[in-house]
Amino acid sequence: MISVIIPVLNEVDSLPELMDQLRKVLHIYSKWEILFVDDGSTDGSTEFLYDLSRKDENVTLIQFHRNYGKSAALAEGFKLAEGEFLITMDADLQDDPAEIPNLMKKLEEGFDLVSGWKKERKDPLSKRLPSKIFNYVTRLMTGVKIHDFNCGLKIYRKSVTKTLDLYGGRHRYIPALAVHNKFRIGEIRVNHRPRIYGVTKYGGSRLFHGFFDLISIIFMNRYTQQPLHLFGFFGLFCVATSLMVELFVIGRKIFSGHSFYEHLALMLFGAMLFILGLWFFSIGLIAEMITRGAQEKESRVKQVI
Repeated sequence: MISVIIPVLNEVDSLPELMDQLRKVLHIYSKWEILFVDDGSTDGSTEFLYDLSRKDENVTLIQFHRNYGKSAALAEGFKLAEGEFLITMDADLQDDPAEIPNLMKKLEEGFDLVSGWKKERKDPLSKRLPSKIFNYVTRLMTGVKIHDFNCGLKIYRKSVTKTLDLYGGRHRYIPALAVHNKFRIGEIRVNHRPRIYGVTKYGGSRLFHGFFDLISIIFMNRYTQQPLHLFGFFGLFCVATSLMVELFVIGRKIFSGHSFYEHLALMLFGAMLFILGLWFFSIGLIAEMITRGAQEKESRVKQVI
């Protein structure tokens, strides 16, 4: 069974055409469903999708109380989808439903997640330039070598979506999260179309907020299992610097005859660094104990044959 998950925010004009295109593609599959996640629309999208879901048993409407964002919409769709293969796409008609068989074919090569690549993107420069910067920085910092992290058109195996913890802006980094969980990801070029209806939901602040999401993901991926490696590094740096400062003061006293009182401020600075280093070590050890407790409760075994 195939599940298509589509977050919707004020796209009423594009929805009828999108639905027609999806039906033409999905009829080749024996079992399919479409889950529209209404993320607080106010333009009539909710009413259209409500009527559609009443008339078509393959269509499900998930309605939010207000706008929670794309990550929340995808997380809810993943939770309620019944298919073994899950496809995500945007509702603005820029993602082409005709690419679904191509995504499926690529997935069958042994991948767990296949992401679209909008190589010839039909968007203004104000969207394309920040996207290029975002993708370059994300590739550099995560080590995941794909071209388009934030392409809405993706296909997943159910096993992948069960591991994703999506909130805030983490939907932009799904490929990196999947790689961290040891899944195989692939990428194919997909057709990208210009926007015909509605207005973009893109904002310039997305790049700014995305940077903090990236930092949090890198931290969680690298140090969740061994937090002392991070806090211990800072602790060791502070303690080593403190010892060098104090040795400098002692050396000045022995070889130059300077009084300790002449370097009182430096001595206090060294003492503060030493205490700060011990504080970092303590935080790291506490985090290690918390992590160990969580690991003991977590089941690591997928199956025993």
